[in-house]
Amino acid sequence: MRRGLEALLVGLVVAACGSSDAVVVASKNFTEQDVLGELVAQELEARGIPVERRLHLGGTFVCHQALVDGQVDVYVEYTGTAYTAILERPPIHDPDSVYAAVRRAYDRRWDLEWTAPLGFENTFALVVRRADAESLGLKTIGDLARVAPRLTAGFGPEFMAREDGYPGLRRTYGLRFGTVRQMDLGLMYRALAERRIDVAVGNSTDGQIVGLDLVVLGDDRRFFPPYQAAPVARRETLERRPAVGRALAALAGALSEDEMRRLNYEVAVRGDDYADVVRRWRAAHLTPAGGTP
Repeated sequence: MRRGLEALLVGLVVAACGSSDAVVVASKNFTEQDVLGELVAQELEARGIPVERRLHLGGTFVCHQALVDGQVDVYVEYTGTAYTAILERPPIHDPDSVYAAVRRAYDRRWDLEWTAPLGFENTFALVVRRADAESLGLKTIGDLARVAPRLTAGFGPEFMAREDGYPGLRRTYGLRFGTVRQMDLGLMYRALAERRIDVAVGNSTDGQIVGLDLVVLGDDRRFFPPYQAAPVARRETLERRPAVGRALAALAGALSEDEMRRLNYEVAVRGDDYADVVRRWRAAHLTPAGGTP
């Protein structure tokens, strides 16, 4: 039912958009994805490839369905998300195995191609205020389990539902919080800063971790699978426009986790325009692109 509704939403979103020869670049609906979608779009444009942006399109299933349906040509996905949420497989922890598995499955089932990873992982992360980490002796999620009944946690709806999210995490660590509040991703960091919650789930590359001086708790039981970020594209697009593949290949290994966190900080905390942030980063780190579409 959920996926059916999301497919309907995709259709409504794209119905108003006319077709063109442009490569359609999508992203999920949070800051890092806007940055990564814009990075892909700018790299394509630098090679003379016309681009239509559909950034902030929706969640995981919305973007995946839009790609499968041919409504978009490329977006950046995370290997662990594809493995557990899309393919519905139990988490495993070897990055190469996860990447190989999703690449095979996407090729076989949907004729989609995972291109080379961008160079960083963005895993789920449980974060707390630094003062609380120090006063309660919190370094790992295992440490958190000791004091969880005294704390209030804030988690997003997708994290609450996914097997690689709270349900599996709770079983693995025996977590029993005093209160768990479901809230929008954009509100959790503010709630943490304002002491309305004590623990939040974020992403390991979130800029707010830097901006709010938060502590990421170590996953000492290695529950979370690897989440390498990589562009996923329609094979038909890559075959019809070989320059698209060359552009995506140029981004392989280009971003470290620290760099991604810094870009997120500049957008989400400092308030810079994400297109300007990407433009500055590309000018400093990438060789000017050549070639034609």
